Amino acid sequence: MSTKIGLISDVHATAGPVHDAFSIFQRQRVDRIFCCGDNAGYGTELVQTVDLIIRNGCETIMGNHDLWYLDTPADGKAEFVVDFLEKLPLSLQITLEGKRIYFVHASPPLSLRKGITLLDENAQILPDRKRQWTDELAGSNFDVLVVGHTHQVFAEQLGNVLVINPGSTKFNHTCAILSLPELEIQIYPLSNKKPVHVWHWRMGGNEVMT
Repeated sequence: MSTKIGLISDVHATAGPVHDAFSIFQRQRVDRIFCCGDNAGYGTELVQTVDLIIRNGCETIMGNHDLWYLDTPADGKAEFVVDFLEKLPLSLQITLEGKRIYFVHASPPLSLRKGITLLDENAQILPDRKRQWTDELAGSNFDVLVVGHTHQVFAEQLGNVLVINPGSTKFNHTCAILSLPELEIQIYPLSNKKPVHVWHWRMGGNEVMT
């Protein structure tokens, strides 16, 4: 029997899509849930969003917007939100069903800004970026890499590493479920909206500015 993990990212203080994702995960009976960072930023429902993440046992890492939020003045911030964000790790590595899985917001080992951009504005694979990241990930000590940050939705085999970005629940209207050990990935739409595989196409060198 497969082990299923639910994947979300870049929830950006917007509770509705996160609630929808958790409802999907419950129906699909996932075993664990992970978020690849950026709990804060853009939206206005950080308290509600963090409460949902905590109550649903979602394992979460730090994103650049989370760090920026912590660096701003503390007036009016909910204490439990600050405490939650301050304790977030920069990465997670687990082994499930014999597969080594690494979670980081942008790219390994610990980057919050150097995002993995594989798709063009039409959601087509960019061959040069695929070659670049295949080379950069060569020799990695994990089988699966789960990232966020770039607001792109993909699951692409790069050499020996399956790289997954479940997309932003807020902007891409997506979440994902990874089945192990099969390494099968399913993308689910959220909020009764059509998935947007690429959002905010604005490159800055090797990163989409988010």
